[in-house]
Amino acid sequence: MAYPPHLQAGDHVVLFDGVCKLCNGWSRFLIRHDRARRLKLCSVQSPQGQAILAWFGMPLDHFDTLLYVEGDKALQRSDAILAILGQLPAPWRWAALARVIPRRLRDWLYDPIARNRYRLFGRHDHCPVPRPEDRERFLHD
Repeated sequence: MAYPPHLQAGDHVVLFDGVCKLCNGWSRFLIRHDRARRLKLCSVQSPQGQAILAWFGMPLDHFDTLLYVEGDKALQRSDAILAILGQLPAPWRWAALARVIPRRLRDWLYDPIARNRYRLFGRHDHCPVPRPEDRERFLHD
């Protein structure tokens, strides 16, 4: 099986918009609650993020969704959120039960937030640098 660049078997990677304040808050939430350290994080603006996006044939200059990569599969939008939450301990993993809600309805709720995230939550001028104690949680060369 071929894996996206910078990934190995067993990697669970969350690609997020590094300048989005909501997305950065999400990454801090994951660092805090992923005590088993299952998830790796990667900004879509980083060279690693750009290579992964290109491998999946996704846009490199317009980021309108979160991406969760496991092996050679990528999940987007509400599917990504639920898969990520499923990797966390209880009670967060219980949210993954929302998969019983039709994807169309889940994405209908997800899309307006994703589309308006800069207006609602703001944006950074550049991708913040991870804290030294969190650097190993991010994909890097």
